[in-house]
Amino acid sequence: MFEYKILKKSKLSSARLGILKTSHGEIETPAFVPVATQATVKTLTSDEVEEAGSQILISNTFHLHLKPGEDIVEMNGKLHKFMNWKRPLMTDSGGFQVFSLGFGRDHGVGKVLKRKIDESVQLGQQPNKVKITEDGVFFRSPIDGTELYIDPKESINIQQKLGADIIFVFDEATSPVASEEYTKDSLRRTHAWAKQCLEHKTSNQALFGIVQGGKFNHLRQESAEYIGSLPFEGFGIGGEYGDDKTSMLDILDTVMTNLPDEKPRHLLGIGHIEDMPHIVKAGVDTFDCIAPTHYGRHGTAFTSEGKVNLKRTNFLTDFEPVDKKCSCFVCQDYKRSYIAHLIRAKETTGMKLLAYHNLHFFNNYIAELREQIKEGKI
Repeated sequence: MFEYKILKKSKLSSARLGILKTSHGEIETPAFVPVATQATVKTLTSDEVEEAGSQILISNTFHLHLKPGEDIVEMNGKLHKFMNWKRPLMTDSGGFQVFSLGFGRDHGVGKVLKRKIDESVQLGQQPNKVKITEDGVFFRSPIDGTELYIDPKESINIQQKLGADIIFVFDEATSPVASEEYTKDSLRRTHAWAKQCLEHKTSNQALFGIVQGGKFNHLRQESAEYIGSLPFEGFGIGGEYGDDKTSMLDILDTVMTNLPDEKPRHLLGIGHIEDMPHIVKAGVDTFDCIAPTHYGRHGTAFTSEGKVNLKRTNFLTDFEPVDKKCSCFVCQDYKRSYIAHLIRAKETTGMKLLAYHNLHFFNNYIAELREQIKEGKI
């Protein structure tokens, strides 16, 4: 079962309110999607993740293929039962690892450049640890160096065994330093793989196509038009976003204009607090990001007054809650001084408390944005 219904469109922007219906429940959109890479949101139980307001999670196909393996997950009743998550689930396709374990690792870059580098990826060039062919991709396991091969058919097979409600096509996420010639050739391959994924899928899972094209607006338009013409249940916007997040907003505008309006759009791997108003106004329905738990595990809390680094010594004598305006149990029951002690002592409990608070904060923030759309403010 999969259905998407638009409830309201903003008159001030491209923002919209909607409902995504799946066999594991409904999602109010726009929605933040926490990352459960290895069938867990790090340091938290599935019950805690739901209590923090999460409606849907996304797990990582590549890493679950490595361990424990999709066959083990399937034998455990598939991903929902395996991780005791009763609400909707997504799985990505492994396409991001083509970049992150390839040129991303080679050049030390992410989706958005944080520093200027002189290197570029040219047509015909291959990463050091990944081999990209016309048919699929050869990887080396980051665990033991074993050679792995994933192509569109294998990615779909893995995701069908994992059993998430929403799955994605196998693609190549390109590097922010990829040349136009390289990106164009990669896009041709990614489009061919998208069709193969449609042909290989035999389950009733919702399959989302992925728009690529890097920082090149004309390639993004070409990709949105092509992927949008295929019978996908929804669409992901993937890859890299150029030199800064201003470029990302231009890219999103191009992509959204050229995708079917009546189907849901998911932004892959972008979703910091400061990004949310912009991507919601662009018409994004769901988006995932590791920020809440990643920052929490490293001692940083997101608050109504900005980010707070609880590793700092001065917080050992701060007897206020993490955020006075927050209603989560962490802010009701614990003081900054105690959590600062736990973080400095490298105690897992401190990481857990901040991960929970941050996740609650992110989910509450997107709920407020939904309310603003409802009230006609954005």
